Amino acid sequence: MKLLLIEDDLEMADALRTALSQHGVVLDSVADLATAREAIAMADYDIVLIDRQLPDGDGSALLAEMRRSGKSVRSIIVSALGSANDRISGLNDGADDYLPKPFEIDELVARMSAVLRRAADKASPILVIGNVTYDHTSRDVHVKGIRLLLARRELLIFETFLRNRGRTVLRSLLEERVYSFNDEIQSNSLEVNLSRLRRKLADAHANLVIKNVRGIGYFLHELD
Repeated sequence: MKLLLIEDDLEMADALRTALSQHGVVLDSVADLATAREAIAMADYDIVLIDRQLPDGDGSALLAEMRRSGKSVRSIIVSALGSANDRISGLNDGADDYLPKPFEIDELVARMSAVLRRAADKASPILVIGNVTYDHTSRDVHVKGIRLLLARRELLIFETFLRNRGRTVLRSLLEERVYSFNDEIQSNSLEVNLSRLRRKLADAHANLVIKNVRGIGYFLHELD
């Protein structure tokens, strides 16, 4: 899962990045609306966490902009403005949820899961590819009914392939989904995680293989 946090409290942003990484989340953080617009234009986020009191305006204004542009991004407002009127206003502006500050990380994670679950309910929450199943809500992967334990970045890579089924996945897209702005990426880091994912799929006898597309990227192929 990849999130964008729009928050000008840098200490809070760092704390959230550390805490959410324990839940398999890659978090990009920006401190103002101008930079947020650039990030949303360049990357694909599962959820945007939006503070309202930002240096260049009210974060809720971004919700209307995204709707007008046709950019469908799920969003949660996280703000110290927590009155009933504030919450109603934020939800009416288009936020999927509104969480007043201060809050517990576990509650934020639960609310993010609920937002994603509601989105998944519009389609089947379970994706089946050959003998592999993926639950969009729990983010669990099973091979022939047995759970496949994947490390955080291995799961993010696998999710990216599932989101792009039938298409070649560019290396740049994988890096965008797996690493945040703040990560220091070693030259072979992506290949190491891809290799581990391939080995785990093979060891579990999954009928899925990740093939290299020379000079372009990678392709998730289902074996007959």
